[in-house]
Amino acid sequence: MALARRLLRLRPHLATLPPPSPSPPRLLPFRTYISEMRRSAFIDRLLRSVRSEISFLDNSAPPPSPPPPAPFAVEDRPGEQWARLRRVFPAAEGEEEEVRVDATLVDGALPPSRSGADTGGPPRLHISVKVEVSKAARPGVALNFECSAWPDEMEVQRVFPVRRGGPSPVQQYVGRQFSELDEEMQSAVRDYLEQRGVNDELAAFLHAYMENKEHTELIRWLKNVELHVKN
Repeated sequence: MALARRLLRLRPHLATLPPPSPSPPRLLPFRTYISEMRRSAFIDRLLRSVRSEISFLDNSAPPPSPPPPAPFAVEDRPGEQWARLRRVFPAAEGEEEEVRVDATLVDGALPPSRSGADTGGPPRLHISVKVEVSKAARPGVALNFECSAWPDEMEVQRVFPVRRGGPSPVQQYVGRQFSELDEEMQSAVRDYLEQRGVNDELAAFLHAYMENKEHTELIRWLKNVELHVKN
């Protein structure tokens, strides 16, 4: 009873007490806050730059590449720096050969004129090409041709046989440079490749195709960078 009377006396005073104040917000240390702000600004700047480049490339695509010279078929390698073309060539006596052409993106350039003089024109862009001719009757051996594809010319650099499906020599002898061979043999090799569709027309196609592939791969690369930074 005495306790009840005491609480009744204290009630007016309890009603006037201020409510408990809320807990203060959790603040980041000043240096951490500034660091986070800077990091966010750098990321935003990088994303703006990448997206601007993607937009520019989307609006400046090169002309579509023409179809490959018949009967070659293209095997693109998305995300890689090369592509492959294949065809079947009907050789003598009903025997078929497979002609495989592996070409890189543009990997070099020379002055516009063969003399090396600067004529003010665009440089002659270079594509490395490897041609492999194999026969179904001899699956373990193929003939390789290392070539240079210029915008208007397919130039042979070297010719040599290779093994397929087995161990290769550590340092295989690959013969002389093509330019050092007898002129008659050089002419015969060019005719051999011409019959199989490896010629100046193919070189021109490769340059048009690789221009488009370079454009596509650059956009893919930029989008991968954007995805990584954004996430």
